[in-house]
Amino acid sequence: MPEQHHRPVRRPSSAFDNIVGAHDPAEETRAAHATASALLTRVRADESGVSADRLVAFASEHGIDEIAELWSKAAPRTLPGALWRLYLLQLAIHADAETSALLYERGRVELPSIDAAIAGAPVPANPDELVALIDTILRGAFRGDFAVALERAAAFCRIQASGATHLADDYESTEPARATELTTRALRLSSYAQDLSAASTLWRSGTLS
Repeated sequence: MPEQHHRPVRRPSSAFDNIVGAHDPAEETRAAHATASALLTRVRADESGVSADRLVAFASEHGIDEIAELWSKAAPRTLPGALWRLYLLQLAIHADAETSALLYERGRVELPSIDAAIAGAPVPANPDELVALIDTILRGAFRGDFAVALERAAAFCRIQASGATHLADDYESTEPARATELTTRALRLSSYAQDLSAASTLWRSGTLS
């Protein structure tokens, strides 16, 4: 990552649905893949964990623009695309942990699956615990089993998507604009869940690049 010190990018949670990456023309696709692979290899080789901790903290300290320049336009089911989605999740939760916790808890209650166990959040999870969870998942991507980290993130997305969907239903008759925002968020999270799960499968087969 560039050793530059920029003011962190602060966005409201609603911006999660509208984040657009920095300019990344098609001819830079190869560079995106190369940097993602080289970075992951280098950080995972650092047994001290210092490099992983630095990367987990990077977006909060410096903003997300530098990361966007590298990976935001990569195809979803690629290594840079998966890393970009992990950072987007981290950004969304750090930016508005209270809303994230609300969506997560509603989804956990409503979703009849084992996703809550896979994601690994406390029950119930407060905002600080969700911040810690996403940082743990991101750290696991750099230090632990990358496929497991992607599956945990996918499970997290499915739970929040369920929560957003059910809250949208609650608001439909009284606050239709809010319901639309939540529905959009649910669709985005569901898409991320599918992409991250697919990336996990590709990683296990040795074909995620």
